[in-house]
Amino acid sequence: MRKMLQYAVPPGYQRQQPIKRPKLGPWLGVIDAILSDDKQRPAKQRHTAKRIFDRLKEEHEFTGGYTIVKDYVRSATLRGQEMFVPLTHPPGEAQADFGEAVVVIAGVEQKAHYLAMDLPHSDDCFVVAFPAETTEAFLEGHVRAFAYFDAVPTRILYDNTKIAVAKILGGEERQRTKAFSELQSYYLFADKFGRPAKGNDKGKVEGLVGYARRNFMVPIPHFNSWEAFNAYLEVQCRKRRERRLRGHSETIGERFERDRAAMLPLPATPYEACEKVTVRVTSLSLVRYRGNDYSVPTEYGHRQVLVKGYVHEVVIACGSEVIARHRRSYERETVVFDPFHYLALLEQKTRALDQAAPLAGWKLPDCFAVLRRLLEARLKKHGSREYVQVLRLMETFDLSEVTHAIEDALKLGTISFDAVRHLMLCRIERRPPRLDMQNYPHLPLAQVHTTQAADYMALLTEACA
Repeated sequence: MRKMLQYAVPPGYQRQQPIKRPKLGPWLGVIDAILSDDKQRPAKQRHTAKRIFDRLKEEHEFTGGYTIVKDYVRSATLRGQEMFVPLTHPPGEAQADFGEAVVVIAGVEQKAHYLAMDLPHSDDCFVVAFPAETTEAFLEGHVRAFAYFDAVPTRILYDNTKIAVAKILGGEERQRTKAFSELQSYYLFADKFGRPAKGNDKGKVEGLVGYARRNFMVPIPHFNSWEAFNAYLEVQCRKRRERRLRGHSETIGERFERDRAAMLPLPATPYEACEKVTVRVTSLSLVRYRGNDYSVPTEYGHRQVLVKGYVHEVVIACGSEVIARHRRSYERETVVFDPFHYLALLEQKTRALDQAAPLAGWKLPDCFAVLRRLLEARLKKHGSREYVQVLRLMETFDLSEVTHAIEDALKLGTISFDAVRHLMLCRIERRPPRLDMQNYPHLPLAQVHTTQAADYMALLTEACA
């Protein structure tokens, strides 16, 4: 009656004294010590309530039941869960992280590693995908993100990726990698790194990684190339700017204008997003980069060269001259050849022509094989050298131009390197050819001896015998 008179609504039961645990009380310190030690252990190797109960019975002669242990462990775990402070984000700052998703590129199912950059103030974002999470992908992702925002964030928050952090020195101090230091000094943005294994330090971009996977990559994307896939991702990011998120009266695009006003201007030219490595060319005219071998012209054998590894291309330079370009391979222990790099050497070592690995699988029009057969039939071992000289015409001229010249030579029966070159130049310059047909026979003329009457006597002799 007193409660009914004192309160408009019954207050319910309120405990006045702490819970008494006569059986569990002596062991609460043991349980708390186990739970405290578990915070330093891997998440998959921490104690369950059942395991704590078993240890209490085996090691401490505990006589109570499992339920009281389970209830205490649950309440202690809830008390120990981390709490967070709501944060505000000033305009112009960003967070960046990598995510993974399965995609199908050119008919091949593979894992995409996508860089997500989030602007927490406006919730604007940029996502770009790569075949692997590498230094050059990290750099290229930043260059594309800055171009998309048309500005550079004043500060970017990262996790402790090895691409950017060479060593954690303690606290907030980090020893940065050479590649990241170059990127930062070029664009002049400040950096900040989260605590190790604390994803909540950059919760905005962590949420964006999941959002991009669920909304941009479900169902599994199918594209003919990485360029087409990234064009699609950029379209999705631009469409997202039209959204008005909960708690905001402005769209993402409208709030982004405040972000852009606070950001740094772009440099006049974008950063060269590549990894640079100095290596020596082997005796096989190959250089090794990321476990794969790439060819260079044989004249650069045994010399020091600079390899620039881009996301989709490998560029090799000697001094200030670019000597080779290759499509980037993400396989392991493969060899990427350019046949043109070996033609000058094959002109000297024609006996290696049939077994030359750089020429294996080189698809040429059928007229090339016909020309080689006729050259070797006419000139023997020197025919192989002239065939390589014809191939070397493609170092300067297009395949189609050389092909037409070979077809003309075969029609005229002028089987020679000089004739092919002359016919090609005439076609290019649009003038009639001037060839001495006596000097370019189709095949060596047959030597036919005049038959003498006396020769028939041999036949009569054999008949009589």
